[in-house]
This record gives sequence, C-alpha cells and structure tokens, in this order.
Amino acid sequence: MSRNDVILGVAAAVLVAFSLVVSIVIPRRDPGFPGRSIGVFAAVAVALVLVVLVSVELAGEEGGSGGGGGGESVATETNGGGEGDAAAGEAVFTANCGSCHTLEEAGTTGNIGPNLDESTLPLDAVITQVENGGGGMPPFGGQLPEEDIRNVAAFVVASQG
Repeated sequence: MSRNDVILGVAAAVLVAFSLVVSIVIPRRDPGFPGRSIGVFAAVAVALVLVVLVSVELAGEEGGSGGGGGGESVATETNGGGEGDAAAGEAVFTANCGSCHTLEEAGTTGNIGPNLDESTLPLDAVITQVENGGGGMPPFGGQLPEEDIRNVAAFVVASQG
C-alpha cells in the first residue's frame, strides 16, 4: 500500500465518519440538528468533500499498481493518440536511457540524469522530455520513431515511483 493510498483512504474515512455521525448519531441526541448552525454544518461538509476531491486529484493520479512490465499499456492521448507498450518500451529504455537514469524495473543504475525510481511524472511530461530533451538530456524526437517514444514513456510511467 502506497502513501497515496493511505492519504486517499484517510480522507475518504473522515468524510464517511462525518456523514454517518451527522446523519445517525447527532439527530438522535438533538432532533433539531443542525438548526441555527446550518452555515457551519454546510461549510464543514463542503470542506470535507473538497479535501477528498483534492486528495483524489493529487494523490490519485500517481496511484495505480506501481508495477511494470507485463505488456501494460498506458494511454498517450496528448501526442497523436494510440497507446504505448510498456513491455516494448523497456528495450528502448535500456538501449537509450539506462546509461544516464536509474530505474530498477529496467535494471539500470545510471547517475547522470534523475533517478526515475523516485519520480512520479505524468505520461505527457515524459513524452515531452524524451522528444525535446532539456535539463542536460538530449532530445530523442529526431532519433527515435514516435512509436518508440510512446513505448518508452509508457514503460517509464508504469515503472517509476
């Protein structure tokens, strides 16, 4: 269970507990609830829902199985559609990226570029970085076919973090 799963679980549990308490427990003790404090009640309810939504948006994006390989496909809607094949991307990564990047799933230990085991980049950011380079990384847009770029991006996203 990842840290993100715990955050999402806690946020959801707090919202559920609040909902149960204000719908079952409090009305039995105070039939006029929420009465004059309807504004405070509504503000707390809305705040809790927003906390859950923000948790899902921030932590939920990075969730998922965290594994890799096994032919997983990751959608690549931002750059021409289609899907990248993570299994095929592993070979592209090993041949082109592993000398600079550490990624346990690929068995690489490069230390020139960022350690991708510690990364949580979204797919479109990985595609953009591979195509255009930057931050010391050379661009691969003119060197690798678009399919290889999609595949390696899918592999990195499926394997990172």
